[in-house]
Amino acid sequence: MKSVDEIVTSWADQVHQHRDSLLHVAKCTLIVLFIAAVLEVFIFNMNFFRSMGYDEVTLDGQIELSQTDDGQLYRFTPSDNAVEFYGLNKHIDNLFINFYPNQPAQDLTLKIWFSDDAHETFFSSTEYTYGVPEIQVATNNLESQYLYLQTTGNVDALRIEIVSEDVSYPVLLESISINSPQPFAFNGMRFFIAAGILALIYIFRPKSSIYRCLIKERPRKSKFSIIVATGIEIVVLSAYLFFGSNLVGIATSTYNSGSWDGHSIVNVYETGGDNAQQYAELAKAMAHGQLYLEEEPPQWLVDMENPYDKGARDELQKQTGEEYLFDVAYYDGHYYVYFGVVPVLLFYLPFFLLTGANFPTAIGVWLGFIAFVLGCTALLDRFARYHFKRVSLGLFLLLQIPLVMCSGVLYLIKFPTFYSLPIMLALAFTVWGLYCWMRGRASKSAWIWYLVGSLCMALVAGCRPQLLVFSLLAFPLFWRKFITERHLFTRQGAKEFICLLAPYAVVALGIMYYNYARFGSPLNFGANYNLTVNDMTMRGTNPGRFLPALFAYFLQTPTTTGVFPWIQPTTFDTTYLGQTIKEVTFGGIFVCLPVLWILAFSRRILAFRFRDRMTNTIAGVVIVMLVSGVVVALLDAQMAGILQRYFADFTFMFLSAAVLLAFISNEALTKYKTTGTHEIFLRVMLVLVAVSVLYSVLLCFVPETGWISDIYPWAYQDIVEMVQFWT
Repeated sequence: MKSVDEIVTSWADQVHQHRDSLLHVAKCTLIVLFIAAVLEVFIFNMNFFRSMGYDEVTLDGQIELSQTDDGQLYRFTPSDNAVEFYGLNKHIDNLFINFYPNQPAQDLTLKIWFSDDAHETFFSSTEYTYGVPEIQVATNNLESQYLYLQTTGNVDALRIEIVSEDVSYPVLLESISINSPQPFAFNGMRFFIAAGILALIYIFRPKSSIYRCLIKERPRKSKFSIIVATGIEIVVLSAYLFFGSNLVGIATSTYNSGSWDGHSIVNVYETGGDNAQQYAELAKAMAHGQLYLEEEPPQWLVDMENPYDKGARDELQKQTGEEYLFDVAYYDGHYYVYFGVVPVLLFYLPFFLLTGANFPTAIGVWLGFIAFVLGCTALLDRFARYHFKRVSLGLFLLLQIPLVMCSGVLYLIKFPTFYSLPIMLALAFTVWGLYCWMRGRASKSAWIWYLVGSLCMALVAGCRPQLLVFSLLAFPLFWRKFITERHLFTRQGAKEFICLLAPYAVVALGIMYYNYARFGSPLNFGANYNLTVNDMTMRGTNPGRFLPALFAYFLQTPTTTGVFPWIQPTTFDTTYLGQTIKEVTFGGIFVCLPVLWILAFSRRILAFRFRDRMTNTIAGVVIVMLVSGVVVALLDAQMAGILQRYFADFTFMFLSAAVLLAFISNEALTKYKTTGTHEIFLRVMLVLVAVSVLYSVLLCFVPETGWISDIYPWAYQDIVEMVQFWT
């Protein structure tokens, strides 16, 4: 064991050896921070500079609202929710509506009316014009309370009205003034986000040295860089998951403090309502020796001729006043959970047996996400190091980012619910299963890697059965070794082959027994007994559902607007004259993720691979991924419908194929010394990746029911004001 002096000396030698590189990194870091500070001070605070010369005029003397007992504050009430000012005859640059900051925070929708030199009366939208839009103002966000009006000449009359539907009155107001200088506000989060974006621009610039660092030639440096980059990625995206605190289900004295028990370091609590506790309730049932939920269905549901008819269920619920559980399987007088059982066995049942409490689902999604990112990176590293000769660190990191961030998992951590958990775990098991398979192909102890890899792949069936199609990758990965080279017919080969198949057999027997014990059929997972918006027992398969799904999943253009986050749910129309199961979606992946456009050149790129290599493993993987992606999308459409979270079922397949095609293209361009073309290739990939990642990130901030924008809209307004600094 080294002494402390030896360790210090070793570190000193390393620092001295890399002195120039460390100084360069420090210099670049300081420059990035300086530019981010300049942006924050002079650009993002532009309203401070534009308003610093304003002459403020207070309108408090004209406010005709009731006041608090001490006469210090004004009160908006349901019957008195507007204030008007006449005879102003002043040019108005901005309007400062100063709400009392110590009242309960809420987000208000305000409608501003004014008359000016171009309008003698209040004006609004017409067939050919768009009037002053409604605007969101948070009572606890000072920046949102400065409104910059675009008037013509002097303003004579002004009206401010609260038009929100759900307002907790009274709303307390301190004052209203016009032409008010806006104070300077340094936003630390915005500063660090700007610094991060600038750092990424610098690191991935076309002339960056990371494109000259080949990972096969510089294994230590590249591995260290990949580990650091992956760690930063996990930390940043984990922060996003915990930002949606209303869905996390854990509380401390400073986090979700309203649900803190007052003495524990951390405690758990239920989120999402009764429907969201399915996995936790199944864990309780299993602990008590049964497979159906302990809650008894109402008698009217038991007596129904067809309990899967939602309209009939809702009518009887209205008549009797007895509620039923929604989105659970109902069979033979009992409620069941039709979602995969592996998450229960992995998280909920052990947690309940140890603590007697419900496992917080969001933590399971978070752990699955971390496992997915680590496994995804390890798998990509395995392909890049052992199947390609000229992959640079820059290209690796450039493609690893969209492989993670555009795969649909960001939407799963936006809504870390029990709907997201089985998909996330299935993806995590898949990437680690494939990684173990890949390690086994080059290992002397292949049987161990095959055993662990196949166990991971088989457990996917207990999470998200659709993703079992990833197991088809066994054909391109093992065909040559076991069939062409006849390794299967050796003693060692037979042992390895058994290790590949045995976990599937064991897991299959367990799941089939579980299904048979519940529904009397080893192949029935219970999804067709689901109490949902349509009768799943009668859903069947209809080819007419394919085209709307293919369009929504792959080809639909996104709907955009001029207000952050600039992406909106798409419209949906169809000529399918039947019931379509559809939740909001935001555009097809082939349109919204330009990094996938390389798939259009698959044939030509694969043709080079066939000529360049004697083995066709990578080409086979690409083909299987592309076919499997289409198959899974169509299966989702038939079995369940068109939902945004289902994008995670198949997007990773297309992204994986795109990444491998990019690696092949890089090999071709560097092998034949086409330097100019290779630089163009890197520049194009950089743009395509940037647009794809930007779309995926913005999608995470679209306001939706159940997310923080709905539960804590005033907190969401902080994000809006941080981004739309010019308003």
